[in-house]
Amino acid sequence: MTTETARVEQSATWYTTKQLDFDRRLVGFRFRAMLPHVTARHVLELGSGDGVMTAMLADHFEHVTVVEGSRHLLDAIPDRPNLTKVHSLFEEFQPGRPFDAIIMEHVLEHVEDPVGILRLATPWLAPEGVIVVGVPNAHSFHRLAAVKMGLLPDVHALNERDHEVGHRRVYDWDSLRADVEAAGLEIACMEGVFFKPLSNGQIDQHWSEEMIEGFFELGKDFPRNAAEITAICRRP
Repeated sequence: MTTETARVEQSATWYTTKQLDFDRRLVGFRFRAMLPHVTARHVLELGSGDGVMTAMLADHFEHVTVVEGSRHLLDAIPDRPNLTKVHSLFEEFQPGRPFDAIIMEHVLEHVEDPVGILRLATPWLAPEGVIVVGVPNAHSFHRLAAVKMGLLPDVHALNERDHEVGHRRVYDWDSLRADVEAAGLEIACMEGVFFKPLSNGQIDQHWSEEMIEGFFELGKDFPRNAAEITAICRRP
């Protein structure tokens, strides 16, 4: 087992031991945010997590190929007729066809060379296709509040949860744009997903469904301070 594979497997344990219901809700919000921008038959998902996004993609698109470096996570995803599961590091994946859309949700903050991964994936994209890149946002209000409370030295610092899930960096609006453009991609649009003033656990325990939906809509009005950033990217 390579060092990177071992690191992926270690981070994967978080998804089966600590993930909250609201984490899964955020996946659904990211899916809802990307969907208007993705018209595709064949979709490639890089990184499955616990398969919540994978299931949504497979429900909606004709065929989904998912590439995941953790055998543990990949085996936990139920088999489906329109789903191809590939156990591989992204750097070692060799696709047999172009894809209409490539989904890279919560990938760039994990990998050693995010610009390199974007460059690697670009030739896998069909000419009119899109790459959807989603990352947590350093300037989310819950991280800004954590700095004011003395829980973080600055918004880009890695907290305990970041370390648990294997994050190497925390993006903001400008740093995500810089990496995407450094990879030679064009950004069609960028959006904020969910306005998050509190931690996932606090929202999980205390918020009503109406509050959660309302703050999802509010994230569209304050994209640079939303919990997540979604970038829709195209080949030049």
